[in-house]
Amino acid sequence: MIKYNLKCQNNHEFESWFSNSREFERLKLKKMIECIFCKSKNIKKSIMSPVVLSKNEKREKEKSYKNFKKVEKELSKIRKFVEKNFENVGKNFPREVRNVYYDNRKNKKIYGQATPEEAEELREEGIEIASIPWVNKQKN
Repeated sequence: MIKYNLKCQNNHEFESWFSNSREFERLKLKKMIECIFCKSKNIKKSIMSPVVLSKNEKREKEKSYKNFKKVEKELSKIRKFVEKNFENVGKNFPREVRNVYYDNRKNKKIYGQATPEEAEELREEGIEIASIPWVNKQKN
């Protein structure tokens, strides 16, 4: 992977990752790279400097990565538990959770999706909900 600093014809600067330098050139020729600010497809690579880490920075980065992997593993366990023990009601979650709350069906366990606005409305109604980061299923 390689990260490039990019600049559009309107001098907007942004970064993007590519699998290699040829991939950048291939996507540029096909006009598949666009400015994140103005949608211009006239993009150039700008000057960039490589990242050189000290030994301490490398150790910190490795430690961070290990911590991230540990948290990811725990979140994966939570996902498996929820999928095994709760009913997925998908995008019907706001309606279904209201049914559970107002009809006093306390033993019904559900999970699903809600927009930030829907989640806020539920909280304003006094319905306690939790948001769990939904990590991709890990391959064992």
